[in-house]
Amino acid sequence: MAEYTSTATQTVAIGQNVLFTERSGGNKNCNIMHREGSGIITLRGSNSCCNPARYKVSFGGNIAVAAGGTAGPISVAIALAGEPLYASTATVTPAAAGDFFNVYASAVITVPCNCCLTIAVENASAGTAIDVANANLIVERIC
Repeated sequence: MAEYTSTATQTVAIGQNVLFTERSGGNKNCNIMHREGSGIITLRGSNSCCNPARYKVSFGGNIAVAAGGTAGPISVAIALAGEPLYASTATVTPAAAGDFFNVYASAVITVPCNCCLTIAVENASAGTAIDVANANLIVERIC
């Protein structure tokens, strides 16, 4: 298991990734790779067999319409290879910019044998930048 966090509030443009600045947790076998300050995490599949690797990815954090934005629905989603997984979308509707809501999203990702996939948490809102605070992403290999 690996855990990535960012406690500082960051503004994330439409279609861009939440950045993670700290890491805690184990995973000493290099199946989960991340560069500090990046929003992209690489998951590796198995090298020695034909069974795919499966990971549970969970995101929790607080989101709000960024300053100067118009109140309305805002969303984050776990993205796989740059494309949001809409089944993992978390949406809230703040009444005003700066009103934070707590959101949670999760997905199970299957990585083929001898292959790698990238994941991220993306601003999936239709029309505004969002502020993200206390972002927390947990990646667990489940088989």
